[in-house]
Amino acid sequence: MLLFHPINNFLMNIKISLVTIICFIFSLFVLESCRNDLQGNIRIINLQPKIEPDYADVTIPSNIAPLNFIIKESGNEYQVILKSGLSDSQISLRSKDGVIQFPEKSWKKLIGESKGDKITIQVLSSIGKDSINQYEPISISVANDPIDPYLAYRLISPGYYSWSDIKIEQRSLENFDKESVIENQIIEKNCVNCHSFNQNNPDQFLVHIRGSKGGTYFVDNDKITKTDLKTDKMTSGATYPYWHPGGRFVAFSSNQVRQSFYAHYSKSIEVYDQSSSLIVYDIQKNEIVGGPKDGSGESLQTFPTWSPDGKTLYYCEAHLKDSASQWEINDIKKIHYNLVKKSFNETDVTFGKTETVVNAIEMQKSVSFPRISPDGKFLIFTLADYGTFPIWHKEADLYMLDLENQRLKKMELNSNETDSYHSWSSNSKWLVFSSKRLDGRSTRPFIAYINSWDQIGKPFVLPQDNPAYYDNLLLSYNIPELIKGKIKMTPRDFEAATKYTTIQAKSGKYENDLPGKAKLPKNNQPEIPNSIHE
Repeated sequence: MLLFHPINNFLMNIKISLVTIICFIFSLFVLESCRNDLQGNIRIINLQPKIEPDYADVTIPSNIAPLNFIIKESGNEYQVILKSGLSDSQISLRSKDGVIQFPEKSWKKLIGESKGDKITIQVLSSIGKDSINQYEPISISVANDPIDPYLAYRLISPGYYSWSDIKIEQRSLENFDKESVIENQIIEKNCVNCHSFNQNNPDQFLVHIRGSKGGTYFVDNDKITKTDLKTDKMTSGATYPYWHPGGRFVAFSSNQVRQSFYAHYSKSIEVYDQSSSLIVYDIQKNEIVGGPKDGSGESLQTFPTWSPDGKTLYYCEAHLKDSASQWEINDIKKIHYNLVKKSFNETDVTFGKTETVVNAIEMQKSVSFPRISPDGKFLIFTLADYGTFPIWHKEADLYMLDLENQRLKKMELNSNETDSYHSWSSNSKWLVFSSKRLDGRSTRPFIAYINSWDQIGKPFVLPQDNPAYYDNLLLSYNIPELIKGKIKMTPRDFEAATKYTTIQAKSGKYENDLPGKAKLPKNNQPEIPNSIHE
């Protein structure tokens, strides 16, 4: 047995206490060094700092990439402290130029711990040697609902004259990785457009190619089929596709598109349909089917979309009368599209009567791009003053229709610039839409949380690794579509598919009596490909 003298015990206790105190002081020093706070006299600023992009008070999914930004306040140096509301996690960064880029691993951990709560961004700026401005914290809500991990879109010049350099890309929303799906530079600069996915499925989609390699390319897992959907009885090709949820049918409209130009700087172009009709392609039978007429008269029909159960086809419809051989701007401004629907019987491929859902004609407005949430609760569409190409209409806004009780409202997420094309996430909780709100010229993808009719989050632009990315990008993001995974097909796969034998679609029943084949005035303007516009 070992015996300790009382004096030895006393000295040992003192030694342990000193070691504990030294370790505690050292730990404080290490923590302070890791924080690396700005030093000086704090001056409280009772305003939130201006940052770009604007992420203040937005709602984000817990699997989104870091919201990097630039501090637009004066200062010699900046510090940003990102804190979780549910844990002790925080990220502290310093920057000389105000550019804030969060480490992906630390960001992912922090927002993952903050689901269902908020994170705060504290910004401090150093003014001179001893003065520091401390701004009110920026709050960001983190939803419990994740977003689909990928976004597919087309990059194209924002004008109306160029399609020599077009690509369809996919971008991971969980980080900043992106890859090309199709590049028209390797397919003889053909126009590429109208990518459409079956229920956000990256393994089942289609895309149009126009030109020497023209056709509709259907992707089914690892197989690509090249198809010519235009039959002799159709006035034009098939465009604006939307998949039936069962995967057997795809609804299209067949449009003859025209464009007119303004002689005033405030508006450059007007794009409109001279004729348009609905068709349905039966993939199993390789047949084009047209819905039967129901006595509604001459009309333009476009932008089809199926209900999630596949029992109803929604679309936009305008009624016109014959007029002069040359359309004037006042004629175009009289074109107003209602939102209508037809019941659909999948067994015998027949349609019911046309029913009006939103009477935009009475409002002297025009509906386009109807899209129903996968849970069947809401329908969102674009509303403009007239016509069917809202991308050129600054007044275009998004509206929401409650399909259960028919409530209709202008959505809170709109801006003073064009807000147009939109698509839902597979869980019905997120909406991505095209908006020109950043510069009034090019469309950018914005994301908004749709928790309920009354709870719609402030939208935020798709985050980029370089927060100044959009300032230097002239191209527009066109047709943003959320998808549940990564597209496996590559540009070389599509290049190879252009050499495949084209399968010609057959004429099926009702095609002799396509709905919406209006007798509209002809003019001498050449038909333009739908693809160069949204």
